[in-house]
Amino acid sequence: MSEVKIAAESRTEFGKGAARRIRRDSKVPGVLYGHGSDPIHLTLPGHELLLALRTPNVLISLDIDGKTNELAIPKSVQRDPIKGFLEHVDLQLVQRGEKVNVEIFVQTEGELAPGGNLLEHVLNALPVEAEATHIPESVTVSVEGLTAGDSVLAKDIPLPSGTKLGVDGETVVLQVLAAQAEEPTEGEGEGEEASAEA
Repeated sequence: MSEVKIAAESRTEFGKGAARRIRRDSKVPGVLYGHGSDPIHLTLPGHELLLALRTPNVLISLDIDGKTNELAIPKSVQRDPIKGFLEHVDLQLVQRGEKVNVEIFVQTEGELAPGGNLLEHVLNALPVEAEATHIPESVTVSVEGLTAGDSVLAKDIPLPSGTKLGVDGETVVLQVLAAQAEEPTEGEGEGEEASAEA
């Protein structure tokens, strides 16, 4: 996994007005918490943070006021619902070697068996426990040849070394649904209309 270095400043101003001023300067207000320590309120560079957050579960090396270096992972990111810019970020303090609970994206490869069946992602992300500096970005699952009624359970997904499942192994992650023909549905609707007219 990648580690991104970001220079952050501690902040002492709080509230909506202060947050607006920070965002006007193309920066993002954030909070760093964890390990039972008091939360540290930060101001982070908006563009660098946005680029870093493109990587799922990115490990961020924070240089705070040029004095302290801390490792953190993003736990909560708030974006403007319309414009999409970052409004606030919560970061969790981590240490090398520490186990953390995160969610990793489930990607698929391969083709379903012929027949127009549909693949449903019951879980888009899989809860796992991993070492803070070795969090996988995603896992890839083969769906080659799966047919209607087949499913992939959490225990069937190959995880990188040092990563453990954070859910019951019997949890359904992917399932294949039988294709539903649209034409008969329309025909049934017409039949219902005809009987209603009669």
